[in-house]
Amino acid sequence: MKKLTLLFAAVMAFMFSLAAASYSAEMTVISPAIDKNGVLADKYGYNDKTQLDSKGMPITSFPFEIKNAPKGTKSYAVFLEDKDAFPVSKGFSWIHWVAANITDTKVLENASQNKPKFVQGMNSWWSSLGGSRDAKEVSCYGGPAPYDGKEHIYEMHVYALDTKLDLKNGFLMNEMFRKMEGHVLGKYTLKFKYQLKK
Repeated sequence: MKKLTLLFAAVMAFMFSLAAASYSAEMTVISPAIDKNGVLADKYGYNDKTQLDSKGMPITSFPFEIKNAPKGTKSYAVFLEDKDAFPVSKGFSWIHWVAANITDTKVLENASQNKPKFVQGMNSWWSSLGGSRDAKEVSCYGGPAPYDGKEHIYEMHVYALDTKLDLKNGFLMNEMFRKMEGHVLGKYTLKFKYQLKK
């Protein structure tokens, strides 16, 4: 009985240490572009007309930092979406940014356009609703532009991976997720809000 008690105590201590380690090393993502109310700065979306490309897509990506990535992380993948676009698009979440093989924990402002060291997939401006634009033009960050006038909540899912992915610029979102299978060490979702100003 005494041995069982000691064994139980040892197991509980081990489980507690794992939980403590997991808590202290939980991956997080922060951005100075998001204010205390969770609102993304105008500059990174449609409110700032100086940051649009020739066809009206916001292209200046916001900076962010990844902290406490799991041990063994070799790269990061990013998937930025707007689920609140579902009623506007009549059936799908709008994809704003898909990127893979990011190796820096600090991603600088406008990294999407400034000769990135990572690969980028196509965003939803490739669709008919986005103007059926050329794949090269939309393989980058496309910032918030909630045309219905409502406040939208955006989710940037950041994945820590134990490898780099065999992808090239212009890849499809589903290709990235297929390549990620079995390689995800951690995930964090950074949420923020954005609304067009009158």
